[in-house]
Amino acid sequence: MIRVLVVCLLVVGGLGAPDADEIKYLPGLAKQPSFKQYSGYLNVAENKHLHYWFVESQNDPKNNPVVLWLNGGPGCSSLDGLLTEHGPFLIQDDGSSLNYNPYSWNKIANMLYLESPAGVGFSYSDDKKYSTNDTEVSMNNYLALKEFFKLFPEYSKNEFYLTGESYGGIYIPTLAERVMEDSSINLQGIAVGNGMSSYELNDNSLVYFAYYHGLLGASLWTDLQNSCCKDSKCNFYNSPDPECSYNVGLVDNIVYKSGLNMYNLYAPCPGGVPAPSIENDQLVLRDLGNNFINHRFSTSWNQKLRATASAFKSVKLDPPCTNSTPSNLYLNNPYVKAALHISPNALAWEICSGEVNLNYNRLYMDVTKQYLKLLGALKYRILVYNGDVDMACNFLGDEWFVESLQQQVQVKRRTWLYFNGESQQVGGFVKEFSNLAFLTIKGSGHMVPTDKPMASYAMFSRFLTKQPY
Repeated sequence: MIRVLVVCLLVVGGLGAPDADEIKYLPGLAKQPSFKQYSGYLNVAENKHLHYWFVESQNDPKNNPVVLWLNGGPGCSSLDGLLTEHGPFLIQDDGSSLNYNPYSWNKIANMLYLESPAGVGFSYSDDKKYSTNDTEVSMNNYLALKEFFKLFPEYSKNEFYLTGESYGGIYIPTLAERVMEDSSINLQGIAVGNGMSSYELNDNSLVYFAYYHGLLGASLWTDLQNSCCKDSKCNFYNSPDPECSYNVGLVDNIVYKSGLNMYNLYAPCPGGVPAPSIENDQLVLRDLGNNFINHRFSTSWNQKLRATASAFKSVKLDPPCTNSTPSNLYLNNPYVKAALHISPNALAWEICSGEVNLNYNRLYMDVTKQYLKLLGALKYRILVYNGDVDMACNFLGDEWFVESLQQQVQVKRRTWLYFNGESQQVGGFVKEFSNLAFLTIKGSGHMVPTDKPMASYAMFSRFLTKQPY
């Protein structure tokens, strides 16, 4: 009878991970991994199916934390984080082979990559309707987590962290607000990289960032000061002065549309300066990458794009100065899709979904309330980190945001160090408050683990193990 009971529990998934979702063989690897990994769907409200890829820790999966990762957009796939940032294997230029990542975050954590919302990557909805908003996304992500822990009950007591990047600055704290109310999930903290925390602070700080990085001439800077600043306070965000709006528009053109790499000022732009083009009855928008972040820029453009896009079969949005071709080739390979158990109802994989992005309703202009609620609990570890040469979500805006929370300073701003295999190096700067830290990564852009993998891994390790930065 005991044997029968055990078999029955295994069949319904009561004692462990779902065998049907296990990736038995992953194409592109010279050698299959020693750790287990799973790929499948988490079914949430209104017949939405969110694709997940879960990689167990290479160290001690039974006891290591579980970490959720969300890329931003809104509308971009978290598999980009897995395959090009901090996953256990990185896609190569040929679009067919994978190399092991020596600085993978699953060296010390069980990593859950979730493609959210429905319509992103391999995630889909039965009704094919992909209009959504911040509140609905946070609820569906929470429901997906509940489904995940049902499928993997052996991880339900592990420490759990929420992490993300870019528009994850909205996704993560709004999701944390729900998760912290659920005692069945062992939430320990959140980490947000180059996140959108406040549209106003991001826009205002960007003008200073651009000027002090040599992008604006003295004449434009003077015009900005005269038209946008009064009583020693500047408003580059929503000034009613038409001259100010015009001058800020010139800044936008320089930062986002002149051919600079908005995700890393000091990096080249893969493929050269992007330009719009029409291919195969698709509207391909290659110069509107800030549509994935900036509210002021995206609101006006979204209206124009929706009108234009209606004449085409689909809308594809490629972030500028990024090369998603290898990931596209790999993830749309039928053998890879079979290995990942991808539903035939899923769309072809794209790094970002234009349909989701253009129909996304942004409800939160800042997330102060969510951060203060987390900090008020006095038990969650919070990390806000920024590559210091990113222009999509620049470090200064997030630093201003953290300072605006008015938490007690524990460690004054100083350099932090990491070991690069030969010697200690400066990783960037850190300022620590009670249960909160703001940290920069020197010389890194928007995708920190891609640009600075060693420093990124050191930062992540100290965050998880509750060590000083």
